Amino acid sequence: MTTPKRRFAKPTGRDVVSGFVTGLFSIPEGMAYASIGGFAAPLGLWSGIVPTIVGSIFARTVLMVTTLTSAIALTSHSVLTAAGLKTSDVGAIATLTVLSGIVMLILGLLKLGSVMAFVSTAVMTGFTAGIALQIMAGVIKDATGYSSQLSNTIGKIVDALLHVGQWDPWTVAVAAASIVIWFAVRLIKPLKSLATIISLVVTTAIVALAHIHVELVSDIAAVPRSLPPFTLPQVSAIPELAAGAVAIALVALAQAAGIGSAVPNPDGTQPNMSKDFTAQGLANIAGGFFSALPTGGSMSRTGVATSAGAQTRWTGIFAGAWLAVIVLVVGPLAGLIPMAVIGGLMLVIGGELLAERRRDIVLVTRTSMLSLVAMIATFLATTQLPLQQAIFLGAGLSILLTAVEVTRVGRLLELVHDDERGWHLDKVAPTLASGRTTVLHYSGAGFFSEVPAFRQEWPDMSDTADAAVVLSLRGSMEVPSATFLKMFGGVIDQLHGRGIPFYVCGVTKEGRALLEHTKLLDKLGEDHVVVSTATIFQAIVTAYARAEAERTAAKAD
Repeated sequence: MTTPKRRFAKPTGRDVVSGFVTGLFSIPEGMAYASIGGFAAPLGLWSGIVPTIVGSIFARTVLMVTTLTSAIALTSHSVLTAAGLKTSDVGAIATLTVLSGIVMLILGLLKLGSVMAFVSTAVMTGFTAGIALQIMAGVIKDATGYSSQLSNTIGKIVDALLHVGQWDPWTVAVAAASIVIWFAVRLIKPLKSLATIISLVVTTAIVALAHIHVELVSDIAAVPRSLPPFTLPQVSAIPELAAGAVAIALVALAQAAGIGSAVPNPDGTQPNMSKDFTAQGLANIAGGFFSALPTGGSMSRTGVATSAGAQTRWTGIFAGAWLAVIVLVVGPLAGLIPMAVIGGLMLVIGGELLAERRRDIVLVTRTSMLSLVAMIATFLATTQLPLQQAIFLGAGLSILLTAVEVTRVGRLLELVHDDERGWHLDKVAPTLASGRTTVLHYSGAGFFSEVPAFRQEWPDMSDTADAAVVLSLRGSMEVPSATFLKMFGGVIDQLHGRGIPFYVCGVTKEGRALLEHTKLLDKLGEDHVVVSTATIFQAIVTAYARAEAERTAAKAD
């Protein structure tokens, strides 16, 4: 028996370094995301301190970094504007952040993260690939100097490629240099985990020493040398912001769902979406009192952390702490970082995320056409629709795929016995044989979509006489639907109407209780239901003997 992993592993040197890299990245990226949402740039910084620390303490996806994302920033702007509030109203922002946290916390405590169990690998692969492409599309301006006016992800990329002539050469050169340096450092095994920070520092130094004129972090806004101020929520704004907080929570949780699938826990423990919901809820509730915008799991910042060698949840804790230290001690110096460096390295991070899904993409492609369609549909939805709509569309596709696959798996077969082979499976004859007991076996879940196939495979009984039927349900009907049970009741009536004894065997104790609760046991008769035992064919042999005895007795009469 293995010893359970401790909730808090000891921090490693890699956690310290990756936390520093992630915290440093949070300066330009956080300020940029706040700015595109129409908020004061420092709010993006402060969104990476308290929420990141609290989220990392409680998350079950241990490497997930909870902070501001572009999707959350834009959604928050829309919510405040729709409520008639200004993006400069710090009290309203605090209210929105805390309310979003409360919604996430409630969803987590209600264990609604289990809804992610309905999201298949095909759907999650398409969703994660879409988010990776969003990350890359989101830094096109930083990496090329060209600003697309289109809003959807694929449109931005296509538009940028069609306007290569409008790219700024120096911006492209700096972005390319950061990528080349990153790849070069990755080839040196002892420095592999430091590739991101080395690339950032070296390229920034080159730009500064060569006096290359590209956009810097300080061009977005000055980096304040201060910790996040304490802010009280504006209680009067709660009615106007309550509905919007739900929308923000869905966006944040949808993004976090992709991280749980794409970034496995290094300690081998399994992620728990409900616990992650709870963690993000606590992160937002705490962050709301410290000038943070609504936050959620950030695929880009998590990608930075893992690329820099993150090992435990301490990476996120260190990231928040390092960000506070950097801002407080040398904040203005961070303003020298070129946005092109951030753009280049984020292209690398997005590319890494896509590369990590390559095997899943190949697997889904080879599995079935339906899985491939689901993956592509979710990918397109993620790049064209709001994220909360995309993830629920994906969940719906997963459920539809399940229904289709279950329908295909459900089969009715005949169990035939002979002295040489014993009991073996065969196809069901089109007509129910007369003068003997037929043993049928059904393999399925009792799902409502299985009913048409079951009816089609059931043998015709119109000319049958002197017969009995045994139906084995071992391993089947674990969660039968009302539709299936209604059909099952019709089969009982049809058999009894023709005077054909009917026995059911191999059912679990719970299955027998369900038959009793739905009154189907009264139709069958107490002795006509044989509960499954540890011996595989014992229930079949017992039911067969009873059916043969009843058929023989009826014939004698």
